[in-house]
Amino acid sequence: MGLSVAQNGSIPMGRTLDESQRLLAQTTAALGLPSPLDFSGVDDVSGIVETAKGGELLSIGELCSVKRTLQSARRLLEQLLEFSSLDDGRCYPLLEILQNCNFLVELEQKIEFCFDCKLSIVLDRASDDLKFIRSERKKNMDALDALLKSVSQQVFQAGGIDQAVVTKRRSRMCVGIKASRRSLLPGGVVLDVSSSGATYFMEPKEAVDLNNMEVWLANSEKDEEQAILSMLATELRKSAADLNDLLDRIQEVDLAVARARYASWLDAICPILYSVTCDDGFLVDIEGIRHPLLFGPCWGSMKDVQEAKSENSENLNGEAGILCSRDLSDEAHKFPIPINIKIGDNTKVVIISGPNAGGKTASMKTLGLASLMSKAGLYLPAKSIPKLPWFDFVLADIGDHQSLEQSLSTFSGHILRISKILEVASKDSLVLIDEIGSGTDPSEGVALSASILQYLKDRVSLAVVTTHYADLSRLRDTDARFENAAMEFSLDTLQPTFQVLWGSTGESNALRIARRIGFNDKIIDHAESWLERLMPEKQAQRKGLLYQSLVEERNRMGERARQAASLHSDIMDLYHEIENESQDLDWREKALIAKETQQVEEELELVKSEIETVVHEFENQLRNADIDQHGSLLKKAESAIGSLVKSYRPMLDSASKDMEFLHTPQPGEQVHVKRLGGKLATVIEVSEDDNTVLIQYGKVRFRMDKSAIQPIDGSTAGSRSHTRILGNLNCLGGKKDEELSYGPIVQTSKNTLDLRGMRVEEASHALSMAIAARESHSLLFIIHGMGTGILKERIIEMLKNHPRIEKFEQESPMNYGCTVAFIK
Repeated sequence: MGLSVAQNGSIPMGRTLDESQRLLAQTTAALGLPSPLDFSGVDDVSGIVETAKGGELLSIGELCSVKRTLQSARRLLEQLLEFSSLDDGRCYPLLEILQNCNFLVELEQKIEFCFDCKLSIVLDRASDDLKFIRSERKKNMDALDALLKSVSQQVFQAGGIDQAVVTKRRSRMCVGIKASRRSLLPGGVVLDVSSSGATYFMEPKEAVDLNNMEVWLANSEKDEEQAILSMLATELRKSAADLNDLLDRIQEVDLAVARARYASWLDAICPILYSVTCDDGFLVDIEGIRHPLLFGPCWGSMKDVQEAKSENSENLNGEAGILCSRDLSDEAHKFPIPINIKIGDNTKVVIISGPNAGGKTASMKTLGLASLMSKAGLYLPAKSIPKLPWFDFVLADIGDHQSLEQSLSTFSGHILRISKILEVASKDSLVLIDEIGSGTDPSEGVALSASILQYLKDRVSLAVVTTHYADLSRLRDTDARFENAAMEFSLDTLQPTFQVLWGSTGESNALRIARRIGFNDKIIDHAESWLERLMPEKQAQRKGLLYQSLVEERNRMGERARQAASLHSDIMDLYHEIENESQDLDWREKALIAKETQQVEEELELVKSEIETVVHEFENQLRNADIDQHGSLLKKAESAIGSLVKSYRPMLDSASKDMEFLHTPQPGEQVHVKRLGGKLATVIEVSEDDNTVLIQYGKVRFRMDKSAIQPIDGSTAGSRSHTRILGNLNCLGGKKDEELSYGPIVQTSKNTLDLRGMRVEEASHALSMAIAARESHSLLFIIHGMGTGILKERIIEMLKNHPRIEKFEQESPMNYGCTVAFIK
C-alpha cells in the first residue's frame, strides 16, 4: 500500500504547519528505531472490504487474509510499545498513530475459529449443523465404501474385472466391471464407460440409497459452509469503516519508515519549519542543498564505490586499492553542486538572472522541492539545519506550455498559467515563475513582468522568478522587498559555476557562450559591435553597478571576517581556560578520594576507641557487680554501643554513597539498571566524553547516564575483573542463556520444514539437508504431523544423534505435530 501511494505521488502533505511538523516528528521517530518494524503479513484488503460491502460472498482465502492483516497490525503495535519502553518514548509519534485503533480482535477470533487458513478449509466447529452434517456424511460414506468394496471384491472373484475397482463417476460412487459381465450386477445403473468401451462403471442397486444420501449430505455441507462465509462477510461489512481506518494508519507508519530510510540513504537533515507570520520575520536559510533527483542516483553509486573501497581496504597499496580510489574520484565529480538559498527578512520577490544553462531554473526548482519535501515530512539533503517557512501552496510556471490543440502560443500558455496562479495564490504561498515575460516583444515583456511582480509582492509570501531582462533587476533600487540574485559565470573557463550570488545581478553572456561552442567568429564580432552601439550607456551603467556591488560585497565580507576573528579569539581563550582546569581533574579526584578515605578511617578509629572505652567500663563494673546486676549492665553497654553506631551511621552511609558515585564501571561488568527495576545488565562501552555508558540487556543495547546504574553490592576490582573475564569467555564461545543465543522462538516460513506426506527415507534426507543449511544459533521448526508416529520417531532419533543439534523441544498442546530444533 505504501509503495503504491509513493509511486502514484499521493504521499500525505501537511495541510497545516502542525501537520507538517507532526510528519517530520514521525520521520525522526522512525530514524531512531532500534530495529526495523515487521510489516510482514499486512495485505491490502481494501478490495476485499469493498467486495463485502457490495454484498458478495468472500472466499476462505480472502477472509484468512483479513485475519492475517489484523494479527500483523497488533504485532506492529506490540513492537512499537516495546521500543517505546526502551527509548523513553522517543518513538511515541509512531506509536500515537496506532494507539486507540480498533484492531477488530473479535472478528479475527471468529475467522480463526471457523477456518484452517493453512489448509483453506472450514472447520467442523464453525457451526453445530456443519459438525452434525459432516459426522452423518462420514458414517454414510463409511457404509457406502464398505458396501462397494464388498461388491467389487465379489465381481473380481467372479471374473468380472481384472482388479477390484471402487471409484466416483458423476458425483456417485461406483465399481468397475467388464462390459461382457455386467449381468453380475443385476439392477445396477451404468454411470460411465471407459474410452475403450471394455469397462463399465456401474452403481450397484444396493448403493443407490447410500449414494443419494451422500449427494444430499454433500450439498447440505456446501450450503452450510456458504452460510458461514456469508455470516463472516456480514461481520466484515459491519466493521468496514474500522478496518479501512486501520489500513490507513498502518500505511501512515509504513510511509514514515520509508521517509526515514530515504533520509538515511541521502544523509539528509531535518528542516525547521515555521509560520510565515511569526514575530521573527520571514527568512529562508538553506546551506549546501542539492537537488534530490540529481543527488540520489549519484549518492547511491558513490556509496557502492565506498563499500567496495572498504572491502579492499587491506590491499590499499595494491592494484585493488588504486582502482577504488580512482573510481571514487570519478564518481565524486558527477555530484550536483550544492547551492545556498539565503533570503533575508522582508524580501517578497527574488529575481534570478544569469547565463543560459547556468542553473537558474534548477536552483528555483530546488527551493520549491525543498518546500514540498518539508511539508511532506521529508528530510533535506543539506549541510546544516535548513530553515524555511511553511507554504500553503507552491505554485509554479516552469517550461513551455504551448498547445496546437488549444491554439496556444508559447507566450499565451505562459500568461494563461500565470493568470491561474494569481487566482489561487494567498498570503502564505510560494510562487515560482521561469523566464517571466518571455516569448514576446522585449519591451512589452519587461513592462508586463514588472507589473506582475509588483502585484505579487503584496499578495504572496514569496515569489522567485528567473529572467534575462536586466531592467527587472532595477526594481530593487525602488523597493526593498525586491532582491536580486545571479548565477555565477567564470570568465576564465567561460562556464557556469552553478553558484547563486545573492544580492548581485548577472548577465546572460550569450555571446561568450556562443563563441565557446564554436559559433562563427565574424558573426560574434559583429554582434558585439552592435551591442556597444545599441547600449553604450547601459554597458557603462552595468559596469558601474557591478563594481559598486563588488565593493559592497567586499566590505560585508571584511566585516564578517573581523567578527569571525573576534569570535575565534574568545573561543580559544575559553578553550585554554577549560583545558587548564581539566588538567587538574585527575589530581582533584585522587585528592577527594584520599580525603574521604582518611575521614572515614579517622571516624572509624574514633568509633573504635569509644566502643573500647564502653567495653572497658563494662568489664570494670562487671567485676564489682553482683550476679543479678550482670543483665542490666549488659543492656546498658549494648545501648551505649548502639547509640554510637547510630550516631555515626549517616556519615558512613554518606561516604558509601560518595564512593558509589565515584565508581566507574568497566566493560564487561554487570550492573543494576534503575530504569529496568534494578535488573542486571552488562556494560559494553564507557564514554569519557559525555559521562555515559553503553548497556546490553538481553539482545537490546542502549546508552544511558552513569547515574542511572548501580554497581553490584560488595563488588571489588577483583570481582569486576572476574565478571569481565566471564563476559569475554562468553563472547569467545561460552554458553550463554538461551534467550540471548537463539532469540525469541518465532516460527516463520524461512525456518520451517514441512515433512508431511513424505516417506521416511525422503524425510530423513530432507531433514539432514535443512540442518546443514541452517546457520549457527538458529531455530528449525519441523512439521511431521501426527499420523502413525513412524515419521516422528525417526525425526526424534535423528535429532538426538545429530552433532549440530543443541537440544530440541517436542510438540506441545499449542503446536501439535511440530518439533523445534535448536542448531548449535
